Amino acid sequence: MTRVLVVTDGGRSGSHVRALLGVEPDIDIVGTLPFDGDLAVRAAELWPKVVVIDTEYMVSQVLPVAAELRARIPGVSMLLLCDPTKRGMLPPRRRAGDLSFLLKDASPALLADSVRRLAGGERIVHPRLQAASLNTERGLSTRELEVLGLAAEGESVADIAHRLYLSGGTVRNYLSAVIMKTGARNRLDAIRIARKDGWLR
Repeated sequence: MTRVLVVTDGGRSGSHVRALLGVEPDIDIVGTLPFDGDLAVRAAELWPKVVVIDTEYMVSQVLPVAAELRARIPGVSMLLLCDPTKRGMLPPRRRAGDLSFLLKDASPALLADSVRRLAGGERIVHPRLQAASLNTERGLSTRELEVLGLAAEGESVADIAHRLYLSGGTVRNYLSAVIMKTGARNRLDAIRIARKDGWLR
């Protein structure tokens, strides 16, 4: 049996993904958790083999949480369900680690097959998402968006540095680069611009 944890935004029940996977005899849904600051700690108690993340957060905001999940649950595989019409939900060209990407509207058979492949050690990026990502030009790097996403959640420079295993000076450099690239007046203005352009939720 493949142990699967479903992660959703706080206001969503995850029933859609649970319904799609719950009928599979070799897949055991061990729980549904909200995408929040306690996710990694609570997920570790359930010890899933695969985590399916169905959220409206941008990929840059999911990556730090994915890193925490990997640190607490060695060998876990993660599948992020993405909407290719939202630019901030496209797979990054680099630094995605072992995070896999599938369309939000994937068929039940494709979703179940993807979970099995992940449990077997494969990494998946749906071709449509990969093509959309390659065809999208953006000024901000994945790491810059990660740092900005955490800043948008109210994290301090020290907190961001701790979560991403960076120095405080490096975090400040990333934030300065974001401000320059977006033409923002300051960090708050950069967050506003990134949200308006669809890179942050």
